Amino acid sequence: MIVAKITSKGQVTIPKKVRQKLGVGPGETVGFEEKNGMLVMTKVVEKSPFDEWAGKLTHLKGKRSDDLVRAARGHDSGS
Repeated sequence: MIVAKITSKGQVTIPKKVRQKLGVGPGETVGFEEKNGMLVMTKVVEKSPFDEWAGKLTHLKGKRSDDLVRAARGHDSGS
């Protein structure tokens, strides 16, 4: 079990192993919720790094990946 002390201000330093396991660092947000009688801490992802890419490839819908690779390489469609 990993333990941490609570300061007089109610603050807790999250142990390094726990921060690494959650993938959190300075300035990031964690959340707490109760599940099955236990408190669970999770990393809060406010914005996905993939959000900016959403919808960028809709023009490729229905096209075969083999054809896209062939076109990117500059091959004729008949080879």
